[in-house]
Amino acid sequence: MQDTRESLEYQTTSDLDPRRKLRFGKDEGFQRELRHRVDAYFQRTQLPQRDCPQMYLKTAIILIAFTATYLFLVFVAQTWWQALPLAVLLGLETAAIGFNIQHDGGHQGYSDRGWVNQVMALTLDLVGGSSYVWHWKHGVFHHMYANINHYDADLEVGIVGRVSPHQPWLPIHRWQHIYLWALYGLMPIKWHLYDDFHDVISGRIGEQRFPRPQGWNLVRFVLGKGIFLTLAFGLPLMLHPVGVVLAFYGVMAIALGLVLSIVFQMAHCVEEVEFPLPLTNTSHMEDAWAVHQIETTVNFSRHNPVITWLLGGLNFQVEHHLFPRICHIHYPELATIVEATCQEFGITYREHSSFIGGVASHARWLQRMGTPTLVG
Repeated sequence: MQDTRESLEYQTTSDLDPRRKLRFGKDEGFQRELRHRVDAYFQRTQLPQRDCPQMYLKTAIILIAFTATYLFLVFVAQTWWQALPLAVLLGLETAAIGFNIQHDGGHQGYSDRGWVNQVMALTLDLVGGSSYVWHWKHGVFHHMYANINHYDADLEVGIVGRVSPHQPWLPIHRWQHIYLWALYGLMPIKWHLYDDFHDVISGRIGEQRFPRPQGWNLVRFVLGKGIFLTLAFGLPLMLHPVGVVLAFYGVMAIALGLVLSIVFQMAHCVEEVEFPLPLTNTSHMEDAWAVHQIETTVNFSRHNPVITWLLGGLNFQVEHHLFPRICHIHYPELATIVEATCQEFGITYREHSSFIGGVASHARWLQRMGTPTLVG
């Protein structure tokens, strides 16, 4: 497959027009066979793809832990050494809500009932994001066009970072493998207080246009931001000085940002993945959609049940990209099916055996993308 790719011509990134919908290659049987095998697995085991009891229990555990930590931080903690670990823990629990509850709900993978998925997706609004904007940015643009420059909005980290070989190189990128880790921690602050508002007002996510929220979607957007700002700042400011509230909000946000950024960057911005472009003078991708998802995605820590539980199965990003509407508790079993099918069809199944291995690969990729001699 690699030899074929090198023999074809691809348009340069400057030729791409994100307003044009891309078309993927024809399925040569891989996606159809994989879907058949996954369907057979659920028929054989009689397990539900959604509405899993384990998921409802997990949701209760995470939300109870989050609520208890918040109440202790705001109403009980009186000293910095009491508040500091609580703020860090609150950031990690916020990430757990996103990884597990919101993520499955936003992808319609939590329940067969639409209203349940919507309620679970709205937990993102509770913790500072917008489930409406997330649907377009992540659920549509990223999942459809993973790692395609100008189309995948998740590749856009601003001028301070270069994570794709098709993004322009700037001198500051020489040191991105050092400073980006700190900026990852600040990402939620920008997301909470600027990004969602900017995207809704402009009607753009990166270079992609999307419909501004209207009606109930707009009401949910405004109410969600209001509830979050009340919980994050309004209520704490009634009990604590401004400096204290801002400081521990910052601690929470840094813990959240580091975990979110590292987990998602390990899936797509590492040495092993590809960053394909459409064929010259066309809006056509060479590979079929399912093959494209595998070539642009990497798993990690597949055999670590603790990481799998905490991250909502997002260490199985390959399976998630192929089957986003199946509850993540099934990903470990689906991975065996996907890997075997890839081997039969001659498709490379990419994974890191450990969390540290994935982080190290992302670090090396940042350094590589910051090297001027490797500008794409």
